[in-house]
Amino acid sequence: MNPTAVTITAGGIWSVVVATVAVIFLVWVAVSYNRLIRQRNLVREGWSGIDVQLKRRHELVPNLVACVTGIAGFERSVLEDVTRLRSAADASKSMHDRNDTENRLTGGLKSFFAVVESYPDLKANAAFVRLSEQLVEVEDSIQYSRRYYNGAVRDLNITVESFPSNLVSAFFGFPLAEYFEVSSVTQRLPPSIKLYQDNT
Repeated sequence: MNPTAVTITAGGIWSVVVATVAVIFLVWVAVSYNRLIRQRNLVREGWSGIDVQLKRRHELVPNLVACVTGIAGFERSVLEDVTRLRSAADASKSMHDRNDTENRLTGGLKSFFAVVESYPDLKANAAFVRLSEQLVEVEDSIQYSRRYYNGAVRDLNITVESFPSNLVSAFFGFPLAEYFEVSSVTQRLPPSIKLYQDNT
């Protein structure tokens, strides 16, 4: 047997092995990268849904305030707080700030409705009842969108942190996404406080 032929055959096999490993590695990188892109886009899609509902919520606040502004004795400080918190929520940029300002706005709205309970005439105010119903609808939509968004964030973060996909995420600069942790105005209210959903 010719030793040269054996050497060439061994070298050829080694080249094929290296080429195969390189191709497999590149395919794995491409698949991991594409999965990260898909998950990041799902997070962005989820946030878009939340953002739409938060804007609807913010638009309702001035209308709710306007409904009770003319009522004698209504606590002005509560109205000022809700208005200020709504403006702060509009101005927040990062997810951390958004969580903080939206939760403070939620607290302000709970205080607002706690005070409203002392004014039963508002239950007969068609405009206020309609706005309250819209707020309940928006709050439900926010919570539904929040669950979708947080699920997408969880999936992305698992991929970003898990080995070996974390090597791809680190190389291409995929950061961890932040959860949206805002409670609903309609959650954890004292039993005596209800958002008005009918005229009865």
